Amino acid sequence: MTVNINTHENIQNGQSRLENRGRLLVKCPDGPGIVAALSKFLFEQGANIIESSQYTSDPEGGTFFIRLEFDCAELAEKRSKMEEDFEALAKKFEMEYRFAYGSDRKKTAIFVSKETHCLLELLWEWQSGDLQTDIAFVAGNHEEARGMVESLGIPFYHIPANKDIRKQVEEEQSRLIEKYEVDVIVLARYMQILTPEFVEKYPNKIINIHHSFLPAFIGARPYERAHNRGVKLIGATSHYVTNDLDEGPIIEQDIERVDHRDHVADLKKIGRLIERSVLARAVKWHLEDRVIVHENKTIVFQ
Repeated sequence: MTVNINTHENIQNGQSRLENRGRLLVKCPDGPGIVAALSKFLFEQGANIIESSQYTSDPEGGTFFIRLEFDCAELAEKRSKMEEDFEALAKKFEMEYRFAYGSDRKKTAIFVSKETHCLLELLWEWQSGDLQTDIAFVAGNHEEARGMVESLGIPFYHIPANKDIRKQVEEEQSRLIEKYEVDVIVLARYMQILTPEFVEKYPNKIINIHHSFLPAFIGARPYERAHNRGVKLIGATSHYVTNDLDEGPIIEQDIERVDHRDHVADLKKIGRLIERSVLARAVKWHLEDRVIVHENKTIVFQ
């Protein structure tokens, strides 16, 4: 991969559009007046709502979710006071909430093994300016990805890994995560199981791609098992990593039809295309603060 001469320009243009952009994500018991109160609050702060998405699990006693994106002049100077003023409203409606700001560009670390198709998709999205993040570094337990990563000016760290040295591997990974102040970790077909201690350090901040339409064929070698079962649909699932293997909150899934003529190699080839797009969408939605985790599910405002 060669460096796109427009990469930095694409990134800078995307970032400049977000300087006065804010996002507010709310989860609370449902009831009347929530949307009106939120709209009134942002209006009084001088903010213009440019996108609003909401959902309730049940209008009578359910949980209400909303994502508001707004534009506000001189937001950098206003944000601290805005958050302070919001506390009273949040207390009144028993809100769990989070403000996010376009000017706070998230930093991403990508973990990869030998297969690089998901990594390449993320790098392409980043180069084009469609993935609003700074890729802090890529860590691989093999060397295959080094050239394509370093050609873009992104640091690459080769950290060999196996189950016998898992603890010391994760200590090195954690050191890099702290050094680069990483916000989200993407497992781009990183074929290693993470320890419970590592997962617990980064709740809802580790995004995985599983080469199966979960909950079907959890674990290893799903294409082989899918072929043996004679499935007619294969898919991929991107989810947050928890300590229940492949059972974390699902962010995105997709499928493709196959038939009896497709062998394991064919399923893998088709599957790679699905994995690339599913992971890229999941990461993009996370970076744009479109995901609210509720219990072991997600509310995704696309």
